[in-house]
Amino acid sequence: MARQKILMLGWEFPPVINGGLGIACLGMAKALSKYADVSIILPKTDPDFVVDNVELIGLNTVQIEEVRKTVTKNAYKAFDNIEFIETGILPYDTKSEVKGTRLAQKQITALLQDISKEELEGFKAEELYGSDVIPKVIQYAKYAARLALDKDFDIIHAHDWMTFLAGVEVKKMTGKPLAVHVHSLAYDRSGPDSRGWIFDVEKYGMEQADLVLPVSAYTGNICRDHFGIDPSKIIPVHNGALEVDVFRTEKAFPDPLVLFLGRLTEQKGPEFFLEIATKVIKKNRHVRFVMAGTGDQMKRIIETGAYDHVGDKFHFTGFLSKSKVNELLSMTDVYCMPSVSEPFGLSALEAAQFGIPAVISQQSGVAEVLHGALKADFWDTDLMADHIVNLIENPKLHAEVVEDGYKDLKSLTWEAAAEKIVSTFDNFLQHQ
Repeated sequence: MARQKILMLGWEFPPVINGGLGIACLGMAKALSKYADVSIILPKTDPDFVVDNVELIGLNTVQIEEVRKTVTKNAYKAFDNIEFIETGILPYDTKSEVKGTRLAQKQITALLQDISKEELEGFKAEELYGSDVIPKVIQYAKYAARLALDKDFDIIHAHDWMTFLAGVEVKKMTGKPLAVHVHSLAYDRSGPDSRGWIFDVEKYGMEQADLVLPVSAYTGNICRDHFGIDPSKIIPVHNGALEVDVFRTEKAFPDPLVLFLGRLTEQKGPEFFLEIATKVIKKNRHVRFVMAGTGDQMKRIIETGAYDHVGDKFHFTGFLSKSKVNELLSMTDVYCMPSVSEPFGLSALEAAQFGIPAVISQQSGVAEVLHGALKADFWDTDLMADHIVNLIENPKLHAEVVEDGYKDLKSLTWEAAAEKIVSTFDNFLQHQ
């Protein structure tokens, strides 16, 4: 198998990250570089951050003269008549955080025309999302496509909706095949009734792509059933886990600790975690619960009447740095992930690395690969509570689930994901 040349299109990459997307892209790029020559075009990079054998290209560091060397075509016919654009959008936000603003057709069209130094300067700002994320996505597509013309590659590998327009543009300009990697969908963030510009971009990108790589079969089924994507080009690729230095920390209290880790948004099911905590405490008062993260649901959860019944056993940490998250994991006894719709769920793998048994939602991708984890539908808080009580009160069950997690982790590596990606690309390229 000849060594491939992959052009990745990404939106986040360490140390410039907002969530799990950047971490996943780092793990994937490192692993892919063992089998392929990898170049990544990003809105923003840190010039001091280097990944061995991976070329990182940030629009924040590109000179305007480099971009003016090439000429792009307008491949956004389906999007140049948009009158209503959602703004204030983070990559994994819920519908409750989305605000609207009007952007005239002539402004959209102008974004697709000639380049300007001012637009490139915009990628030097700290915030990649915020109120101007849609124009940034369009500008990124325009500049990434121009820079791609100077690159030698076999296939385009675009990550999540923010890069799908860029991927389609590069495909149209070069004739090279496009693979879109689906880490998250509007369906997960805002529910099955979600429609709008992002939904349209996701659907358009997947329709135009030659390969669709969802992070789980669960997400692949949504691509097929909800977006109408041809199942023959959907090939799930499960995430891996970055290696971490595992340690154990003694708690300041004797009670078992149950952890929820993630954004406090509707998608993650924090209200179900609160219900679960209430039901566990009715059976065992000597348990504490920690909700680590922040989001639009936090205020409502704190104010809800249910919280009053467990307030002395329930702790909110707010946002935590990666080192603080690891410190919290090092003292956790049970991990709980009651997500309503979870494309994968890397946090469950991180918990398994720390020897923590997991109780997870059936509506998650990680449920496909953590075979020993205890599972329930997200709405079945009675069963989730029973699982937690059993893990706390039955040391043998606790040890079995931990051991099963260690076994599962052996195959859940970014190297395994990279091997599947390269094999998929090679098979496609050979049969074009």
